[in-house]
Amino acid sequence: MLYWLSNGCIALGLFFWFWGTFPLLGRRSVLFKLHSLSIADTLGSLAIMVGLLIKIPREWPLLVLALFSLLVWNTVLGYVLAYCSSVEMDHD
Repeated sequence: MLYWLSNGCIALGLFFWFWGTFPLLGRRSVLFKLHSLSIADTLGSLAIMVGLLIKIPREWPLLVLALFSLLVWNTVLGYVLAYCSSVEMDHD
C-alpha cells in the first residue's frame, strides 16, 4: 500500500512539473508564465518530497528540511518577483 502511495505522489509531482512547463509556450506575459511555473514547480517538488518521505522514512529529518526550504524559498521568490515587477525604478 505504501509503495503505491509513494509512487503515486512521485508521479503526481512529475505531472505538476510537466504541467507547469506548458504555459511557457503561450502568449501570456512573462510574469504570468513565471507565476504558473513557480506554483506548479512548488507543488510538484512537494509531492515528490512527500513520496520520498513515505518511501524512505529513515531520512525524515533531511526530507522535512527540504520540504520546509521549498515552501519558504519558493514563497520568497514569488514575493521578490512580484515586488520587482510592480516597483518603478529611478533612472537618474
